[in-house]
Amino acid sequence: MRFVVVTGMAGSGKTAALKALEDLGFFCIDNLPVALLPKLAELSLFSREMVTKVAVGMDLRERSFVESFKSAFEELDSLGTRVEMVFLDSGDEILLNRFNETRRRHPLAKDHGTVYEGIVLERKLLEPIKEHADITIDTSSMSVHELKRTLWDYFKREAEEKTMQITFISFGFRNGFPRDVNLLFDARFLPNPYFISELKSFNGTDPRVFKFVFSTPEAEESFQKLRDLISYLIPQYQREGKAYLTVAVGCTGGKHRSVAFVERLADELSEGRKIRIVHRDMSGHDR
Repeated sequence: MRFVVVTGMAGSGKTAALKALEDLGFFCIDNLPVALLPKLAELSLFSREMVTKVAVGMDLRERSFVESFKSAFEELDSLGTRVEMVFLDSGDEILLNRFNETRRRHPLAKDHGTVYEGIVLERKLLEPIKEHADITIDTSSMSVHELKRTLWDYFKREAEEKTMQITFISFGFRNGFPRDVNLLFDARFLPNPYFISELKSFNGTDPRVFKFVFSTPEAEESFQKLRDLISYLIPQYQREGKAYLTVAVGCTGGKHRSVAFVERLADELSEGRKIRIVHRDMSGHDR
């Protein structure tokens, strides 16, 4: 029996996530009262020949969710039911725009409160639940189809058959930090190709920029130490059952030094691993 709880911020895509899981053969229920979760698990266990995968959408529309989820999950453990939690999140401004576009009322907005106040309160209330999630998905820049592909990639195989996906992100600090990163490193101590006239217009995937970034002994030593640290940490995360690991490397603009570091890390750590590269601030170069 595979039992999944989908939760997260209002407006982050829980309905779309449940539809995606339904397409994968999950029996889906939305907005189930938390007190009924153990009962649903019991029924599912009795009917496991007919229902082998269950997904439940739960959030703060059910007022006792935060107060009761811990005891409900402990009861599930006593039944021998392993629950996987998917937590969906988005940036505050993104959520605010989504509510404004749909003209929906935030479930926590008081009679005279604002949508933004509801978002802030909800984030605070859900923080302890987010800490228990098996996977957190930031849908800020995702389309419905991208969310579906992400969930399909995570759930299409049984847990023991999964290979942890490692995502390497390059970014520019001047554009803000990427969200939901496990490991973040700063490459701004390296000489900047931006100030070399013949390199400025290229990016870190160009052989000339790549060679410049690693031209000093300090750059080479730093890279090797970083590569060895990540290589050491990967199996530690895998032992904890983590399915996704996100490593971010930043420089000032996100086009030269961080890109070169990410490209080389992905290349040297790719053997036997599922690798994805995202150059956040170098448009059109994700792979």
